[in-house]
Amino acid sequence: MAVLKVTFTKYRRNKLAQILWILNWLSVMTGFILFSLGLFLKIEINKRIEVLAKGEISSASNTLISVGLIACVINFLGGKICYDCSDVHRYRRWRLVLLPYIAFAFCFTFCLLAGAFMCYTTRKELEESLYLGLREAIRFYKDTDIPGRCFLKKTIDMLQIHFQCCGNNSFRDWFEIQWISARYLNMASREVVDRLKNNIDGKFLVDGVPFSCCNPSSPRPCIQHQLTNNTAHYNYDFLTEELNVWMRGCREALLDYYTHIMRSIGLVVLIIWLFELCVLTGVRYLQTSLKNVRPDEPELDSDGWLLENSLVDTVKYNLNFIQNLGKADQVSTVSGSPNLNKDI
Repeated sequence: MAVLKVTFTKYRRNKLAQILWILNWLSVMTGFILFSLGLFLKIEINKRIEVLAKGEISSASNTLISVGLIACVINFLGGKICYDCSDVHRYRRWRLVLLPYIAFAFCFTFCLLAGAFMCYTTRKELEESLYLGLREAIRFYKDTDIPGRCFLKKTIDMLQIHFQCCGNNSFRDWFEIQWISARYLNMASREVVDRLKNNIDGKFLVDGVPFSCCNPSSPRPCIQHQLTNNTAHYNYDFLTEELNVWMRGCREALLDYYTHIMRSIGLVVLIIWLFELCVLTGVRYLQTSLKNVRPDEPELDSDGWLLENSLVDTVKYNLNFIQNLGKADQVSTVSGSPNLNKDI
């Protein structure tokens, strides 16, 4: 027994074909939207590529770009097919193509679903990439005179100002690295020499942060150095002061930023996936309703369905239907060639 069987008159078949033609053109636009979303995500990731470790973080954007381009081609072809299916005679040219098209389009919808799934599941990989990338970028913050690293100071400063963050996990990360270049250290100063000698790695470590960590909402001038020394500043308490510098780390800020973008894109992709399934369901009804319509009797009613009997039986029947049509075409070709036997 057919699953979800619907009876179609000629008028309803033609209307269904016309509606599906319009919906397929709308699906071409959704394919372009997918392509645009993937391109936007890729551009946003490349904007911060200096603070991202190498990894598979671009897989989601690449998938969306590829899926968007393929969706445009598939739905463009679907629009042409549905337009021709409004006439029984024009449908004959697509009768062998329509079923494989539906099968391929149905498999393609899983690529859409995979793209949406990737947007929701790459948070862990993104967090690890940000952690490693920011750690390396902050470590080379002072190397403004080394080719290949001279841009990192500006990158980190602009990042901390734009996202209102400080350090990798927090502002304390700056206490663990030498972020002041040796070019700007007064080696004649006893304090500088003693600090270098007291460090086992010979680094100049201070309890200070770059200017880009300063919070403009602070009611007092920003304190960048000796942050943990309460006696070095008047009316200052290190443990309670929260407005002096940004308290949130840049890894958390960037992770929230990219997560919001990817979840929003994932939601759009899921909506497009549902829309594509609806269009594909309509194409399936159109294909099954036209399958038994004879060109000499286009006025007769016909039945359309999603599944004929069980899923396994439906697949077997449609495969046999295609094979029989192919054999019939071969027989007609052979019978129409009287000189074939002579040539053999």
